[in-house]
Amino acid sequence: MVTPRDRLAGLLGGAKAAGAFSARLEAPVAGLGLEVVGVGPVRLPLRAPQVKRLISAARPALFGRGEQTLSDTSVRDTWQILPDQLSLAGPSWSSLLSGALEHFRDALGLPSATRLRAEPHAMLVYGKGQFFLPHQDSEKDDAMVGTLVLSLPSAHTGGELVVEHAGQECAYRASKTDLTLVAFYADCRHQVTPVRTGYRVTLTFNLLAEPGTSAEASGPLAELAHSLGRHFGSPAKPRYGTRELDPPTRLVYLLDHEYTQRGLSWERLKGADAGRAALLRAAAGQAGCESVLALAEVKETWDAYPERDDPWDDYGYDEDDEEESGDAGEDGDYVLQELVDDEITLGWWTGPDGTGGEPISLRVHDYEVCASTANADLTPYDSQYEGYMGNYGNTLDRWYRRAAVVVWPRERAFAARGEAGSRWALEELRASIARGDLDQARDQAQSLAPFWKSTRPQPELLDCALRVTAGLDAAETAAMLLEPFQAGALDPEHADGLAAVADRYGTGWMRSVVDAWFASEHRLPSQQYEWTERLPELCTALRAHRASAVARLLSVGVWAAVDSGLRLWTTTGPAEIRRARLQQLTLPLRHVLVAADEDLRDGILAVLRERGDTVLECLMPLLRHAAEASTSAEWGAAGLDVIARDSADRLRSVCARPPRAADDWAVAWAGCGCELCGVLGAFLGSRSRRVLEWPLAKEGRRHVHTRIDSAELPVRHQTRRQGRPYTLVLTKTQELFTREQTVRRQAAADLAWLMSLRNG
Repeated sequence: MVTPRDRLAGLLGGAKAAGAFSARLEAPVAGLGLEVVGVGPVRLPLRAPQVKRLISAARPALFGRGEQTLSDTSVRDTWQILPDQLSLAGPSWSSLLSGALEHFRDALGLPSATRLRAEPHAMLVYGKGQFFLPHQDSEKDDAMVGTLVLSLPSAHTGGELVVEHAGQECAYRASKTDLTLVAFYADCRHQVTPVRTGYRVTLTFNLLAEPGTSAEASGPLAELAHSLGRHFGSPAKPRYGTRELDPPTRLVYLLDHEYTQRGLSWERLKGADAGRAALLRAAAGQAGCESVLALAEVKETWDAYPERDDPWDDYGYDEDDEEESGDAGEDGDYVLQELVDDEITLGWWTGPDGTGGEPISLRVHDYEVCASTANADLTPYDSQYEGYMGNYGNTLDRWYRRAAVVVWPRERAFAARGEAGSRWALEELRASIARGDLDQARDQAQSLAPFWKSTRPQPELLDCALRVTAGLDAAETAAMLLEPFQAGALDPEHADGLAAVADRYGTGWMRSVVDAWFASEHRLPSQQYEWTERLPELCTALRAHRASAVARLLSVGVWAAVDSGLRLWTTTGPAEIRRARLQQLTLPLRHVLVAADEDLRDGILAVLRERGDTVLECLMPLLRHAAEASTSAEWGAAGLDVIARDSADRLRSVCARPPRAADDWAVAWAGCGCELCGVLGAFLGSRSRRVLEWPLAKEGRRHVHTRIDSAELPVRHQTRRQGRPYTLVLTKTQELFTREQTVRRQAAADLAWLMSLRNG
């Protein structure tokens, strides 16, 4: 189907697309309601008994030769029902036909201002052996330009419609389940091949062309403007998938050349870009649209293979071929087959007036993009080939940098720019509020709702967003604007803005916003730990602005994330990984202790006291770091003195445990509760038993191996591959004793350090 984007690309490429001499379209049967006089309603798909009733209401078809109308079954053998016996209706027939006519107008290359009209001509019924020899339709009206054939779905073989023109030929076979529409020019010779089985039933129409505008208004500019209107008024159809989406918000027309941010302006476009962009910009203005220039990063992934290789030789893999993956070298050495995927991202655009510019990050969809020059016809700035890897491969990635003209309807301008997460949208809202135009500001802000959450606004926009939301005086919309930000964007400078929105909308509203900020950072990824260093100063500033409730919400959010990490890593994970993860939590834990109010701090200390002894792997690094960086007053204010006392008590308990007896081989462990873990647990709990020989099938052995390794149990596991099933041999190792000795030595050293700290 020729889309408005195809039309635009063809027009801007230098000339209107020539169009085809014939075209096909399928549509659901639900779109057509058909009744025949003497037969009644026609149910689709057709069945033989109903077709026989249609034949009983029909008569042999005639054909024209020159000025004569003849009947000759050696030329045309079919049944015909006249249009006055037909009634075409249905809930969506009008829209189906209108859409089909627009499609065929574009597919056949007629001017976009042309309006096609379908005039019913006949219903034709072909039975077994019936046909129509090659012929050319007579033009029955001065406005007739072609013929439309609508095939009703039925089970049949043969009966193909074959259309030929200028040495080319297209054969069309009707669908068994859907309506099949074929249009072709009236001067095309065509035929219906003999039906071999079943029945072929069609409705034929004369296609009449009526000019929609004057000749003066049908030039390239008018056609471009018309195509823009159709693009923005038609449902979007993704390349993959059949579901229609809402009409697109923008059109992205890719130019041929690369530009820098400084060199991107309407006056500095190169070569063909200048004329094409000027024409599209003028058409956009005529169509009630705005246009900007943008810089696009394009990535295409092609199914490809090296020219010297056989594309079907999937089994000729050799280890040496791996060296060919990576840089593709000469891109022309590869044969492109099929486009697998593409990504187009806009990274910069100018203002609608052509001045200024701003960085953006906007991924555009395939149904928004068109170009007169395909990417494959340009030289990529980088490419990478991945050879066959068994499940994937033989793909060539290519990267291009292209400029683009981006067009959107003027009434959708605010949302179109705001979707890029740009500062411009927030500044516009701020300006509207400053002018006192709250209704406009609220409407504009609400238009961002469908996509604002997915834009991930830049952290530096938070201050502006806070000022806008405070001025909107619309709680739901204000929350929508703030929730996409993350806690990592917070800074002491935001204290007054946070205080203002909390005062405007209340603590409950603020709690929901803060919860959203922390939702994506629940476990505080390591790269986001650093921001908590600003938390104490931010909370102090909030309290100075009489926003203690906000300070508490933020402190609670950080503590919830830290506590989640403590619960996870004090109870799971190999020791080496566990220690590293717990040490990562020391700084955010210290910062939240300093920032928290007294009640929250007491609650944190109580929770820490309830954790198992592995929490010392977080608390001792915390105390050592704090001892170097904190004054004695800060030590007490943050509750670190309490943590030090509690840690000392834990360490004394560890040191006071009696050493393990030399003959005590019991290992404390709890499994998953399955029967296998029950057997393993009984063996581990035995003080005297060191070895277990356990005949066990493969899946059982794998489960036991996993449990031993994940818990880092001091048990060696080996498989004796004799008999059926094989025997799993488990042996407790001396590491059971050395681990406890190591823990005791570390506890003694940590306790000595704490005592020296107290004495100092």
